[in-house]
Amino acid sequence: MTNASKPLVAPAHVSAIAPYQAGKPIEELAREFGLDPATIVKLASNENPLGMPKSARAAMLAAAESLARYPDPNGFDLKAALAERYGVPMSWITLGNGSNDILEIAALALLEPGASAVYAQHSFAVYRLATQARGARHIVVPAVDYGHDLDAMFDAIADDTRLVFIANPNNPTGTFVPGDKVAAFLERVHAAHGDRVTVVLDEAYNEYLDPEFRFDSTALARRYPNLIVSRTFSKAYGLAGLRVGFSVAQPGLTDLLNRVRQPFNVNTLAQAAAIAALGDAAYLEEAYASNKAGKAQLCAAFDRLKLRYVPSYGNFVLVHVGDAPRINLELLKRGVIVRPVAGDGLPEWLRVSIGLPQENDRFIDALTSILSE
Repeated sequence: MTNASKPLVAPAHVSAIAPYQAGKPIEELAREFGLDPATIVKLASNENPLGMPKSARAAMLAAAESLARYPDPNGFDLKAALAERYGVPMSWITLGNGSNDILEIAALALLEPGASAVYAQHSFAVYRLATQARGARHIVVPAVDYGHDLDAMFDAIADDTRLVFIANPNNPTGTFVPGDKVAAFLERVHAAHGDRVTVVLDEAYNEYLDPEFRFDSTALARRYPNLIVSRTFSKAYGLAGLRVGFSVAQPGLTDLLNRVRQPFNVNTLAQAAAIAALGDAAYLEEAYASNKAGKAQLCAAFDRLKLRYVPSYGNFVLVHVGDAPRINLELLKRGVIVRPVAGDGLPEWLRVSIGLPQENDRFIDALTSILSE
C-alpha cells in the first residue's frame, strides 16, 4: 500500500461527527432548478429580513480603511460598548465569531473525553457537535412540549458533567423558559454542584421576546459564577454575514474562555458594525415589530390550513406538515427555501423563518398550493 492510499486516521469521536447542515443557499437552489436568484425566497436560516442596519453599513465602510492591519485582538471598543450596555466589567466579556463560536469555545475550555454535557432533545445542533468534537459524553434529556424540561435536566447531571446547554428561546422549536424557572434551575445547580458544572444560557433570539417575557440574564451572571450567557448580532441586529457573538460571565470563566479563543476571531468590519448596531435602538425596534407582525401572519395561515405549529418566541415557526421531505422539495421547486429538521428528531416538521410580508406571502401561497394538490 502506498502512502497516498493509506486511510486517514482520526479520533473515533471526530470521525463519528455528522457535519452541520446549513440552510440551502439561494445560489445553489437557482443552479439546481434553473431559477432566477432574484425570485427565490429564503426562509431557512433565521436571518433578519430587513438587511443590515444602515448605521452598521456606514461604520463598516469607514473601518475598511484599516483592513491591511489585523483587527484588535481583544476587541476593546466593542467590549467597552457591551460592558456599558450590560453593566458589567469588560473583563466579563468574551467575543466570538458568532455565538456559535462562543458555544464551541465553552466546549473546548470545559469538555474532554471522560466528561459529559447535558442538553435537551430538539435543541440547537451545535450542542451535540461541540460535545462530540471534544470526545465527551452526550446526555440528551427528552423534551416536554418541544421544549426544555429543566427538572429532568437537573436530575440528568452526572458526576462527570461539566456543561449544561440551555437555548432560550430554543432553536429549532421556538419554545421559551420563563426567567424565574431559569433562575431556580441555576440556584439548584450551583447549590448541588458549585462551580463544577457550568451552565451556558444561549440567548441568540432574546431580542425577539415580547417585553413581558424579557428578564435580566446579566443579573444571573453576576450571581452565579458557573453561568455563561451567550448572545449574538446575527439575528435581530442583522449582521449574520459578519459573524459577531459574545458572552457575559464572571472573570474565572471568562479567563478560561479567552485562553482557548482564537486570536483575531472577530474581524475589523464585524467589530465596527456591531458597535454601530448595538447603538441603533430604532433599527432593533423595527426588527422586533416586523418579526411580531410576520409571526402573526404565518400563524394565521397555519390556522387556516389546519396545520399544527409550536408557538414561537423567536423569529421562526416550527410547523407540522406530515410528509416534510415531499413538501420541502415542492417548495424548493417553487423557489421557496425553508428548513427541514429531520436531523433534530422532527422528521414531519419544517422550520420557517419569518421574512418580509411579501416573502411570507410567497411561502403561504406555495404551501397552500402544495397542500391542495
